[in-house]
Amino acid sequence: MTMQERLLGGVRIGILAGVASCGGDAEAVDGEREGALVEGSSRVINVETETVREEEFVELIRLTGVVAANQDVTISAEESGVIRRIVVEKGSAVRAGQPLLEIDDDILRSQVDEARALAALAGDTWERRERLYEEDGVGSELAYLEARSNAQQAAARLAMLETRLARTVVRAPISGVFETRMVEVGTMVNVGTDVGRVVSLDPIKILAGVPERYAPDVEVGASATVAFDVMDLRAEGRISYVGATVNPSNRTFPIELETANPDGVIKPEMVANVSVVRRVLPDAVVVPQEALVRVEDGYVVFVVEGAGPETLAASRSVRTGASQRNSVVIESGLEPGEQLIVVGQLQVAAGDRVSVVGTR
Repeated sequence: MTMQERLLGGVRIGILAGVASCGGDAEAVDGEREGALVEGSSRVINVETETVREEEFVELIRLTGVVAANQDVTISAEESGVIRRIVVEKGSAVRAGQPLLEIDDDILRSQVDEARALAALAGDTWERRERLYEEDGVGSELAYLEARSNAQQAAARLAMLETRLARTVVRAPISGVFETRMVEVGTMVNVGTDVGRVVSLDPIKILAGVPERYAPDVEVGASATVAFDVMDLRAEGRISYVGATVNPSNRTFPIELETANPDGVIKPEMVANVSVVRRVLPDAVVVPQEALVRVEDGYVVFVVEGAGPETLAASRSVRTGASQRNSVVIESGLEPGEQLIVVGQLQVAAGDRVSVVGTR
């Protein structure tokens, strides 16, 4: 290779190197310009809002209860004997004092007739002794006193036997339904033998257990709502009893509610969903639960500030209170009239531009 060729090759290499260097600088400049555009721009997020308002908030204690009859009485025989007649079939509605069963009373009836005759004789004897002794002075005081005592004893024996005779008819102790009959015609019963059961279903009782932390909030007379999953039925009631002790096994105390059951559709042992009013807040700031965003030290919500192109999202640290289903009370950090973001709150950050596409 000649000296001239070597010089021309060096020039070519220098020119190529310069071109390559210039190309790299151009790409760097373009990249910096593109980065500056991204950093200088701000995203716009579509959101939906809801106007913050004050409203009445009812905090409920939700419990699971079991239905029980208002009165459930097992009837026992008060006299011995054989069941001779069934007056009312089980499942029938009965009134207090209505006959249900009859026990054989032949022997008692004879004893009553005998006692009645003896009582009549003793009474007549006493009247004559009294008249003779007090008016005519005839007879001794001892005979006078014996006649009076015999008359009193005969009358007492007659009254006792008449009471026993009346007890051979088994009667309903309460008004309700003759739910169970435990004997048949011909059954021999003794005093104390269970013969039937009557239940009263109107009003009806609901039994439930309340967690001990609600002890200061539940008292007799508090209103409650009862709902049944097995049927589309809701009923209103009031607490009629609050237990004085806590069950150590589940840390609850018992309560009883009463509610009307005129058609008898609510049956004992049904499961009921009980809602007891704990407290009523008349002017509470209430927001949807999903509007809250969990942060390290609690909760924040996002509200919309400004208008037009300057519509921005702003965060509010809030202190929450009572909650009910999908609603929660905000005790501080949010004011009525603010536009709360309820859709899109998980995508925004404080200072982001937002576009309100819907309101509630």
